[in-house]
Amino acid sequence: MQRIFLIHGWTGRPTNDFFPWAKEALQKQGYEVFVPELPNPDYPKIKPWIEKIKEVVGKPQPDDIFIGHSLGCMGILQYLQTLPDDTKVSKVILIAGFEKLKDAAFEVPEDRVIFKPWKEAPMDYEKVKKMAGSWIALFSDNDPSVSYEDNYKVFKDKLGAKIILQHNMGHFNQGSGVRKLPILLELVK
Repeated sequence: MQRIFLIHGWTGRPTNDFFPWAKEALQKQGYEVFVPELPNPDYPKIKPWIEKIKEVVGKPQPDDIFIGHSLGCMGILQYLQTLPDDTKVSKVILIAGFEKLKDAAFEVPEDRVIFKPWKEAPMDYEKVKKMAGSWIALFSDNDPSVSYEDNYKVFKDKLGAKIILQHNMGHFNQGSGVRKLPILLELVK
């Protein structure tokens, strides 16, 4: 059975946003779906997130699909970067992924401190790019935290990702009214 790993973002939970719907919908399509709760999601740290993803995934399989939301996208990239060079997975889908956040994303000054290690962590895009058969980056034109203009080229140029721009999906979270994400069912195929 093909495995899908749904990785939530900063302040995310497996029970929030589109994750419960996605898990159920993807299971109905015959996938084995994992939605781990990453450690301390309100104050995320890179190493514990990578370790949790490693624990849940075990040995990556060539037909595995990884789907990240927001900081979960960075978590997936950081995780992949730690694996042997010859590791291959089928697909990575990055939803509201970013290298740069809008100033509005930092509600309190402490948020900048929390995000700083993620922003400064080295990323070997050359290595990571080769690990997935395909890359997709999904953005919204009205995301209050992630600017399409500031981020799409990173994923297109550095990962060769197919870029998809959705309209009025906000940050693809429940705060933006997103509890279902039907396009996801097409993207995993």
